[in-house]
Amino acid sequence: MKKLYLPLIMLLIVCLEGVATAMLPEQFVGGDTWLIPHWSLLFLVLIAMLYDLDNSYYSLLYALIFGLLKDIVYTDMLGVYMFTYGFSIYLILELRRVLHGNILVAALLGMLSIVFADMIGYFIYHLIGITPIGFGTYLVHRLLPTLGANLIMLVILYLIFHKPLQKWSDSQLRRTTSL
Repeated sequence: MKKLYLPLIMLLIVCLEGVATAMLPEQFVGGDTWLIPHWSLLFLVLIAMLYDLDNSYYSLLYALIFGLLKDIVYTDMLGVYMFTYGFSIYLILELRRVLHGNILVAALLGMLSIVFADMIGYFIYHLIGITPIGFGTYLVHRLLPTLGANLIMLVILYLIFHKPLQKWSDSQLRRTTSL
């Protein structure tokens, strides 16, 4: 049963992202400023930091699966979130090998992952012609507000899931088999 905790939490977070977007005031969605919740990506960063071992890649697997789910549910084009989330988590997995896991590192890696994912998504959509806004407008009206709002959520997720993720990792991944 414990092995289902992470996928169920991820599914709940993906659903809450859609609800949060629908509940945001109109000046934050559709106006000049856009806040994009990347809560599932932030939780994936926490999984990469606190749950995965050096030789396990659950966060990368979940990034691909839930990125595709996000593509299917929330976007018109398949593969963008799957690619950007997968690429971002891969970079985070490599960076966490040299950084110690604490709330400051989690905040740094969470913000880096959002910058990677959001900018790659912007460039893909801009290349195809779906996003007509310029890069400067994108930075000021979308990326910076998104980073600010998601930093608050990252702190909340870290405080809630820091100990459970480590506990689940200890009980599920660090088991030693005794003869």
